[in-house]
Amino acid sequence: MSPHPPALLRGMHHTGYVTQDSQATVDFYTRVVGLKYVCAVIDDKVPSTGDPYPYMHLFFMMADGSTLAFFESIGLPPPAKSTHPGYDVFTHLALDAATRDEVDRWAEHLRACNVPFVGPIDHGIIYSIYFHDPNDIRLEITATTDTSWTNHGAQALEDLAGWEAAKQRDRAAGTGSAEVQAWIATRRKWHRPDAGH
Repeated sequence: MSPHPPALLRGMHHTGYVTQDSQATVDFYTRVVGLKYVCAVIDDKVPSTGDPYPYMHLFFMMADGSTLAFFESIGLPPPAKSTHPGYDVFTHLALDAATRDEVDRWAEHLRACNVPFVGPIDHGIIYSIYFHDPNDIRLEITATTDTSWTNHGAQALEDLAGWEAAKQRDRAAGTGSAEVQAWIATRRKWHRPDAGH
């Protein structure tokens, strides 16, 4: 067996979520988000596991051909609440816009559709707005403002090592997150417009 992946993956084919209301999901993603509803798959069991969950699987296509997918399964209870608000903030789906102006136009569109949103936020490398779909999935519409942001792999590895070392120091000393907070203060970057990068 090869120790390396066979190829660099071409992109996102689709990402799957659960919905409790297929009609509301179709309405939101076609009318508000403007995606094309391209396919529905219906089955009485999950092909990959054999679980007997009758479902409808909805697919919405974006401009690059990738899709968002949603399952509605009869009898599936609503999801459990998160154990910490951070999960609801950090877990999100970011959709790509071409420019800052386009993000601003999306903000105006959401306002006209009476969809609450946060932003725009200038993160230094991207410019974003945030809102929720009918399934309470946090969505982001974002435009890249620093085209070099994906060219820092070596620095990312160094940052990961520093993060892990700070966590280890906190664990050893029983200091909660004091070491991590101190390390962040020396490394904070990019999400602030005045950050030096």
